[in-house]
Amino acid sequence: MTCMMAPRVVTAYFLCSAVSQIFTLQVHTNIYALNQVQQWFQNCQNVLRLPKPIWMQMNLVLVEMFTNVVRHAHELLPEDTPIDLELVYGNELLEIKIWDCGEYFDFEQMLQKRLLEAKNVRDYVNVDDIPTGGRGLVIAYQVMDDLSYEKVPDGRNCLRMQKRLRK
Repeated sequence: MTCMMAPRVVTAYFLCSAVSQIFTLQVHTNIYALNQVQQWFQNCQNVLRLPKPIWMQMNLVLVEMFTNVVRHAHELLPEDTPIDLELVYGNELLEIKIWDCGEYFDFEQMLQKRLLEAKNVRDYVNVDDIPTGGRGLVIAYQVMDDLSYEKVPDGRNCLRMQKRLRK
């Protein structure tokens, strides 16, 4: 499968009579691009001024999910394979989308498997015995209000994560 870099436009649009702000970023498949992703997210925060605890939780989720794309979805793909990110903020809703070019998988099944594993972790006596893989999905599930993963018409997959920001 060829995954092309899609043109991205940064703009604001009207959603339910409130202006939404949209921030986009495209990086290559490289774990070192995480620095660029975090700088982008910090720049978003400089504009949005989210409450610090929410921003820190969202940053953790973003780091975990970006790392999953690089290590799993794009594991066998060339380093120049693009990863697109989008943050939309409006109407007391923060949404982050990450598009990958990897093989589609049953997200819900994987999430349920990881949640069950996390529940079983409580039975471990030694912290060194706790499996290190799969924590990212559990963290995202605990922090976000809505998670979904779908194949989109252009052939990529889109992870959509939403957080409602209540006043």
